[in-house]
Amino acid sequence: MADVEANIVQIKMKNSKKRKEREEAWMRIIVLIVSGIVLSVWRCFVIVLGIINFFYAVFKAKRMKNLAEMSEVWNTQWYVFQRYMIFLDNKRPFPFTKLQKNISKFER
Repeated sequence: MADVEANIVQIKMKNSKKRKEREEAWMRIIVLIVSGIVLSVWRCFVIVLGIINFFYAVFKAKRMKNLAEMSEVWNTQWYVFQRYMIFLDNKRPFPFTKLQKNISKFER
């Protein structure tokens, strides 16, 4: 009798996991739309920052640390978004979670 109950519990757990995975797969459509729009607008801003940083480096012979770090924030969030969209990770990207810690640091 205990074996039958244990089997029923295992079947319910498997069905619950499948349902959660299915729900997460559907959620990716919403994340694609919302995060995709946010990150695409942000990307345009980062391109402008890159151009500004380029000209600053050409004329001043040094890079602007703040602009480079701001661009790295976008780079990290884009990476998290890509990992989520290709089903590599179930950690939702910004704006569904807080901003993730930067992957790399500014180097002189």
